[in-house]
Amino acid sequence: MDRPLHLGRCFAVALFFGASSFPVLASEAPETVTLVVYNVENYLAMERRVGGKVVPDAPKPEKEIAALLEGLVEVAPDMLGVSEIGGPSFVADLQERLRARGIDLPHTELVRDSSGNDRNVAFLSRFPIVQRRSRDDYVYALDGVRHAFQRGVLDVEVEIRPDYRLRYVGLHLKSKREVPEGDQALMRLSEARLARAHIDRIFEEDPDVNLIVAGDFNDYRSEPPVRTVQGTYRSPEFLASLTLADEFGFRWTHHWAFADVYSRIDFVLYSEGMAREIDRKASRIHHWKGWREASDHRPLVVRIVPENR
Repeated sequence: MDRPLHLGRCFAVALFFGASSFPVLASEAPETVTLVVYNVENYLAMERRVGGKVVPDAPKPEKEIAALLEGLVEVAPDMLGVSEIGGPSFVADLQERLRARGIDLPHTELVRDSSGNDRNVAFLSRFPIVQRRSRDDYVYALDGVRHAFQRGVLDVEVEIRPDYRLRYVGLHLKSKREVPEGDQALMRLSEARLARAHIDRIFEEDPDVNLIVAGDFNDYRSEPPVRTVQGTYRSPEFLASLTLADEFGFRWTHHWAFADVYSRIDFVLYSEGMAREIDRKASRIHHWKGWREASDHRPLVVRIVPENR
């Protein structure tokens, strides 16, 4: 079972009193907590073909949402970092659907997509968010032209226990899709550089921070954008990559159906301060029968022991 048995009692009381007024007491804090990182593939309004007709602002189909919820309920996240989700109404929709299935994540953060496509980065948590340092105003220049960091940097600090806080940075870097505005690879690398500068400031504030940087990096582990976000190898500020696999031993996180390519482009990076607090044996890439119906990505599941070790 993914959660200790007493969490069911907590949830029942939370429903009675209201989730926002129900604190997570130190005596009831779980021995481990579950973070899930997931690109939910277009959980938003967009042009879709519905019943043979093109509908301009159609939501994610209910069949896809049902499959997505099935996978999330199986892993029962305490914290959920997502990408490709719409605005506040879509975050609220996902919250409500999860709550109806016994997973209450009342605390949220949302960083809006600057391109207008509304493919946003969000964070949902059972635990209170005590600090918000997200940025949606970063810019960079290529050939003298200024570009926005399209999906920005989501940055929150969560109080899991009175004596334990987790800093979470969520990213969704530029895709490999070619665009007329500039070279997609250079745009992605530029975003990675801005993200790394943001991370460096976090380390300046707290060298021992419990930091996780995660999301859809749209590139491979050996490529410059991923290595840039990780930082300088062997330095105190280096972010190690958590190697995850599914029940079959496969490590791919994304399937590009058009080319039938399976690849690992979603990552969980962690600071040295987190190294002994991640339960690697219980962490994994979650696979279930309906994964492809839910999204073209698979969720990354990270089990954390909330103790400063």
